Amino acid sequence: MSAARGGWLRWYVGLYLIFLYLPVALIPLFSFNDSIQAAFPLKGFTFGWYETLIGNETLTGALVTSVSVGLAAAVIATLCGITIAYMDTQVRSPFAKLISAIARLPILIPGVVVGISLLILVNLLGFGPSRLAIVLGHVLVCLPTTVIIMRGRFASIPRSIPEAAEDLGAGELIIFRRIMLPLALPAIGSAFMLAFLTSFDEFIVAFFLAGTQPTLPLYIWSQLRFPKSLPTVMALGTVILAVSIIIAGCAELLRQRGLSRSTSSSA
Repeated sequence: MSAARGGWLRWYVGLYLIFLYLPVALIPLFSFNDSIQAAFPLKGFTFGWYETLIGNETLTGALVTSVSVGLAAAVIATLCGITIAYMDTQVRSPFAKLISAIARLPILIPGVVVGISLLILVNLLGFGPSRLAIVLGHVLVCLPTTVIIMRGRFASIPRSIPEAAEDLGAGELIIFRRIMLPLALPAIGSAFMLAFLTSFDEFIVAFFLAGTQPTLPLYIWSQLRFPKSLPTVMALGTVILAVSIIIAGCAELLRQRGLSRSTSSSA
């Protein structure tokens, strides 16, 4: 009976993965198709759509905006995530737990609600939709990711390590800077990369907060109105997909390295 259940489970997981990733796999396939129509049979093989990406000033400007916004949002969100997670797991006060819960709350709020709320806020503050507004919005969006990753890492560090440092006369700041941060360094790198990836791919909040400098997802959305631009969009999507997989893979490797370091230190 258990073998039959395992067989059905494998079939279910396999069909689910096909349903989830087959549409994504079609994007690279049609990006090499020598036709503006995304349909079978394929007309031929070409790199022409990728060549159109080179020298596109509007695309370059959107890419620079996305990278600069992503880096700024990832740095701020990672620093905030480190602080909030450390206070939650090490101080363990009711106030720290409340702040940690509030920081993770945006992951449960619809993006449209967050975008509209932030648009009203930046208008009240006087600087309106702009690159700064996107950075602030993306910090809010990326913060749950960094808090969850750093919270898990700090919680996995054995309490005996900081307690031993306290017995040797180390203060809280020394313990944080000389012990906890080095042990959490792989998780910090993982949190930063995933925060950057979240910001780089985010569309809804950027849609409400972008001014005259659109991000790369907004540029892609604007091009979808023109049928002749569809192959170029698929070529660009393929490049973004490849880069996203690489960044996510590096983040996972760093996370696994941190877990293995935690296991060895506790042993």
